[in-house]
Amino acid sequence: MIAKYKSEIVPKLKEEFNLKNDLSLPFLEKIVLNMGLAESLTNKDALEKAMEHLAAISGQKPKFTKAKKSISSFKLREGDKIGAMVTLRGQKAWYFLEKLIAIVSPRIRDFRGTDESKFDKLGNYSMGISEQIIFPEINYSQVDKIRGMVITLVFKNSNPEKSKKLLELLGLPFKKNN
Repeated sequence: MIAKYKSEIVPKLKEEFNLKNDLSLPFLEKIVLNMGLAESLTNKDALEKAMEHLAAISGQKPKFTKAKKSISSFKLREGDKIGAMVTLRGQKAWYFLEKLIAIVSPRIRDFRGTDESKFDKLGNYSMGISEQIIFPEINYSQVDKIRGMVITLVFKNSNPEKSKKLLELLGLPFKKNN
């Protein structure tokens, strides 16, 4: 995927946005996978299962995310483990993006394209996935509960317009507005 970026996509982006320098082009810096697990406060097994699934999906060991402050109405204490996250950089990020576009996206139920309103002002793209079972690494018979996750694609030197064009050229389909 990175070879396709360098050979095909860089010239198209340079031409479209009238950029002279390769370093001013948008580039995938990292991909962050985040899974919130509020149920882990009552069920400690849920956190371990989610960590296993996230490790299988990403190929890296996830780290716990902890509560920053206590909220008594949620029975949450500061420092409680309430999530898991993985950051993919470099070649692993490009492999994951290729898998996301070619294998995982078509497996999403009723998939009609990704939402183009999910870009932030810096050009980073976040998408929510409601089921972890769309990833081929997850064995459906070993899933205790369907859990969702947020996938954030972080770009360098970008804005929403540049990021959207880069993702389109990489093959990520966006919803058609009628």
